[in-house]
Amino acid sequence: MNLETYYQQRLEKAQSACQETKSKILRISLFRVALFIMGFVAICCCYNKGELIIGSIVAATLIPFLLLVKLHNRLFQRKDWYEASTKHYQAELASLHLDNSHYEDGSEWIDASHPYSMDLDVFGKHSLFQALNRTCTSFGKETLSSWLRKPLTNQSDIEDRQQAVRELSEYNDFRETFRITGIQFSQKQNDLKELKTWIQAEPAFLPQKRNRTICFLVPIVNIALFLLGITGILSFSWFGLVFCSFVIIGMGLFRRISKVQSGFDKTLKVLSTYARLISLADKQPMKSRLLVSLKKEFECNGKNATDILLQLSQELDRLDLRNNQLLFLLLEGSLFWQLRQILRIEQWKVRYQKELLQWLSALGELDALCAIGTFAFNHPTYTYPEISETPFVFQAKDMGHPLMPSTQCVLNDANIPSRPYFIIITGANMAGKSTYLRTIGTNHLLACIGSPVCCASLKVYPAKLMTSLRTNDSLTDNESYFFAELKRLKQIIDQLNNGEELFIILDEILKGTNSKDKQKGSFSLVQQLMQLKANGIIATHDLLLGQLQEHFPTTIRNYYFEADIKDNELSFSYKLREGVAQNMNACFLMKKMGLIIND
Repeated sequence: MNLETYYQQRLEKAQSACQETKSKILRISLFRVALFIMGFVAICCCYNKGELIIGSIVAATLIPFLLLVKLHNRLFQRKDWYEASTKHYQAELASLHLDNSHYEDGSEWIDASHPYSMDLDVFGKHSLFQALNRTCTSFGKETLSSWLRKPLTNQSDIEDRQQAVRELSEYNDFRETFRITGIQFSQKQNDLKELKTWIQAEPAFLPQKRNRTICFLVPIVNIALFLLGITGILSFSWFGLVFCSFVIIGMGLFRRISKVQSGFDKTLKVLSTYARLISLADKQPMKSRLLVSLKKEFECNGKNATDILLQLSQELDRLDLRNNQLLFLLLEGSLFWQLRQILRIEQWKVRYQKELLQWLSALGELDALCAIGTFAFNHPTYTYPEISETPFVFQAKDMGHPLMPSTQCVLNDANIPSRPYFIIITGANMAGKSTYLRTIGTNHLLACIGSPVCCASLKVYPAKLMTSLRTNDSLTDNESYFFAELKRLKQIIDQLNNGEELFIILDEILKGTNSKDKQKGSFSLVQQLMQLKANGIIATHDLLLGQLQEHFPTTIRNYYFEADIKDNELSFSYKLREGVAQNMNACFLMKKMGLIIND
């Protein structure tokens, strides 16, 4: 399947349907105006023809007019759907060319102290998160970010997620409908926080026992006084007096109940979108263990979450009856309707408080899985890695970086077969060392969140990832570049001493000190890492680190990226080679730029 053709065809279909719907809306709008004018003119012409004629004209114009209003509203909803679909397919087409600017980049999670996220461009513009992010709920986005910040380390959990992603990648219609539904009723960033606050807030009326007593007694008192009035035992005026008293008391509660209702109305608007998403999930047959368990999360005592949320909507609709003045008088005087309904709504919230949080959590997980499923669909050449249950292994064939254009991405292998084991990579500036390190780290991370990877094949053990690739000075913490790097290295050593299994990726160890100090410190660090049975990769310009293989002939291997100089021109193959680099290009480039170099 050609992905560009697929999305282009769906885009054109959505645009065509949107334009057709807009035309229908225009025609119906004009017809409504014409119907209104015709009815008005007919009434004016037949004004003296009698009430029967006037009534017939009103009925003949009003009923079709109301039906057209209803149809008009449906067409507007359909138009909104097609407009959201158009945006979705346009964004996917742009994404095929590595333009992910239409999607949120997760910049709020950029954290220099995180073990790897800043080094691997996990968050921010042109990041891995932005490439993956197809979430349509605020808590789906939060879930996806948490997976990237703290990936799985258990083989069976990763394999379960792989199966779910693989299955969802085949459900194109479901994933697209799910996302379009979500973005059509886009939520604010703090929706999850506001929902949790609302769910966990104490009820305003329910805890007061007298409120329930009042709701119980009001109809009984009314019925008793009504019967006593009919039978003549008491004056019927007592019933009218008490009835009016209940109405007056209810009017005093109107503002307070309206304040509580406004919070429910806002919540219902958000929950109604989530109910639509849950309904879509409920209707989609699913087979993998993780997806089946997620669908079960949307059940409560044999009821579906969609039906339970619909029950809340119905209770709020009944409360809205008080906005009709006539109904307010009748319902408030006879049943104390406002208080009765607000208690029913608060009882609903208390009853389903725990389940509602579970539904949101499960929906967020499904949303994040759909995002990775779309990533898998958009990269059909990517493969699902084999997850090893015993440490350590990272063996990749034809590995590339998922954020690089395929035309520019040079594929390389990687082989770390056992524990302990380190690869030392030497090479000139711009030869590809840092890109190679980030390629390994990014694919390791993708593997541990259950995603397919940019490799022909990959076998990996899901150890915790630790990197030190772009340590920065911290002016606010009065911390130098060198000290920041030492802190990261100490963190690595401490975790290894605590028995944690790490996959370590380092670029140019101790680059903030002089050459002699750097060599001595680097040798000592690598020896300590080997004693602690660590695994990883170290890139360096220091060719002397290549001598470490002599001290650890079975557990350290040297590789390099070469800068080739031919006919006074510099070129790079970006292909990994075994051994130690021979050519360095700093002096060559300085000469090419006219800087004086003393040979």
